[in-house]
Amino acid sequence: MEISTDIRKLFKPIQPTIKISDEEVTYDEVLPNLGLQNIIYCYWQLKTKETLSTPFYYRVVADGCIDIFFELDKPEENFVMGFCKKFTEFPLAHSFNYIGVRFLPTMFTQLFKIDASEISNRFESLALVVPSMAHFISDNLHSGQKLELIKEKFDTYFLELVKKSTFDDDNRLYGALEIILLRSGVLDIERDLNTGISQRQLRRLFEYYIGDTAKTFSKVVRFQNILRAKPSTQSLRQNKLFFDVGYYDQAHFIKEFKNFYGVSPSKAFGR
Repeated sequence: MEISTDIRKLFKPIQPTIKISDEEVTYDEVLPNLGLQNIIYCYWQLKTKETLSTPFYYRVVADGCIDIFFELDKPEENFVMGFCKKFTEFPLAHSFNYIGVRFLPTMFTQLFKIDASEISNRFESLALVVPSMAHFISDNLHSGQKLELIKEKFDTYFLELVKKSTFDDDNRLYGALEIILLRSGVLDIERDLNTGISQRQLRRLFEYYIGDTAKTFSKVVRFQNILRAKPSTQSLRQNKLFFDVGYYDQAHFIKEFKNFYGVSPSKAFGR
């Protein structure tokens, strides 16, 4: 399988709401096999170190990706989370051990031939979307397994699946995707995404492979670029970062940031 655009090289989605050093809850990411790294961004684990005194609320920020996830104690209950254009908050129990697979943009659809727009802005039982994958998780993964072993099992499964799959390297889609990523989402969609098809056709491609329009995806890419830059509250005020990344004013910037993250930039960066 070969896709002309190296998405991983251009896009590194992050989920920053859990700090690795958290005393009660940990979040870890591991890379898949090298042969899968142009398809899967990471395998991840979110778990408690000890039973919490109160329920935990996990906030997932918009990252442009599609994830498969499940509780390791109940692998038969597995789900897929589609592209989201705003943050999502999950109320979790006092104790949990979640495992996930994060696919790079377009790759869930390439691998499973699922219209990404059908699962956008929500999560769905994986058994209703990709039954074979749901059965694999239920039959092969269980409580007590370490992330290293889970990675090995997923690597074997996905490498075999890739061998049997045909990928569509549509240069109209991936050309537009590359422009968006190279410009960190700061562009005029109608003027700058001239890849040889109409805006209507481009919209259909993005909705099918990404889960939303090129415009919405660009906004998420821009937001993710800001997260990776980790600006301080002081620099946000003094350097007017919101102008540099294409926002009209500070109010517009704060409103969109809160939509994607769930809190204001000053609270998110905390300094």
